Amino acid sequence: MTDISPLRRNAGRIAFRAKDRARRAIDTAMSVDPTVLSTVFTRFDAGRIMAEAEALDVDAERRAGPLAGIMVSIKDLFDEKGQVTSAGSTILADAEPASRDAVAVDLLRASGAIVCGRTTMSEFAYSGVGLNPHFGNTGNVSDPARISGGSTSGGALSVALGIADVALGSDTGGSVRIPAALNGLCGFKPSQSAVPLDGAFPLSQSYDSIGPLARTMAQCSAVHAVLSATSASPQTRENLRIGVARGILTEGLDAQVAADFKRALDLLAAARFSLSDIELPMLEGFGNVNRIIVASEAHRIHASRLARMEAEGDPRVLRRIRAAESLAPQDGAEAHAQRSAAIAAFSAQAETFDVVIAPTVPTVAPLIADVEADFDRLNALMLRNPSAVNFLDGCAASVPMHAGQPLATGLMIFAPGGNDWTVLETARQMETLLAP
Repeated sequence: MTDISPLRRNAGRIAFRAKDRARRAIDTAMSVDPTVLSTVFTRFDAGRIMAEAEALDVDAERRAGPLAGIMVSIKDLFDEKGQVTSAGSTILADAEPASRDAVAVDLLRASGAIVCGRTTMSEFAYSGVGLNPHFGNTGNVSDPARISGGSTSGGALSVALGIADVALGSDTGGSVRIPAALNGLCGFKPSQSAVPLDGAFPLSQSYDSIGPLARTMAQCSAVHAVLSATSASPQTRENLRIGVARGILTEGLDAQVAADFKRALDLLAAARFSLSDIELPMLEGFGNVNRIIVASEAHRIHASRLARMEAEGDPRVLRRIRAAESLAPQDGAEAHAQRSAAIAAFSAQAETFDVVIAPTVPTVAPLIADVEADFDRLNALMLRNPSAVNFLDGCAASVPMHAGQPLATGLMIFAPGGNDWTVLETARQMETLLAP
């Protein structure tokens, strides 16, 4: 298992304590404009963070863990013992505190990670843009007037601002990869079955997955190793066959994304990656299938809350949930059947390539004002490419490809489910090549 503990660098000659790292994270948070910080965290308790770090310093077993001293922010849909899981909504704010940690949080703590605040998100994780009327709209790290991306909006900023090393996020249709791409970070959406969902507030049981956002793929890989109890193959694969997605995933790119994607392809070709254009015909109609399945499952989850959501919820989220009410009885079964056929077709096609690449999102981060005025179109645009992977039950990473330009863009690397480490290792190679 990859060890990225910052407490063991130059061990025996230079020594750091967990509480030194906690102090730095707290000081960094204190340096952020309070109005910005309040859009990043639903709760940031410096005393609790410091107490957890001090406990780690005297716990030899946890201090020996692969993530010892790593500061990890927690998306507000994961249970933490003694904390209320509000899932980015005021509707759950009066719920009982969790009696135990979510499995993912427990695994991180056992490996030596220090929980560093609970982060904001789209209400109930149901949007790809990150707007939230309860906690405020999290801005982009490069331009506060632009969106951070969602639904792991606060998590992305907690890392981009240097407060946390890693953000624990969820990904139902792109909620890890969208904010990672728009804020110049790395993100990883694993195979859905790879990481236990116990203790994570659900959006869609058919699509939900748990993954990290971080500055590097090495950090994402180390966290995934802990969360999934798996590890990379000891042999680095060479002569990888890369499918370059054509069709819907590369349509309508804005000028910067198109230029950055071309530059990425040129660099990969120069590094002698084997690149071949491929079509993905099984994606025909995938957006409608996702809408039917996710809305139907979200409606069942929130049925008892709909009246209260009418009074105080985000109307954009409520509208998406209520879309299930207009569906015909057979729509759900037909959507699941279409998805199953597409997953099988993608797995069969995967015999001709190791991974597929496409832009993570087709544009740079749009302005918050534009998203508020044109939510349905721009939310769908942000979700388009990453949600295609969830439709195919795949795994995917996003790495920066903007080469130092003021606004970030991301390259998405994906493959059928079960190929997590192929995707992670390929993404690490591409991350190095695409660095400015």
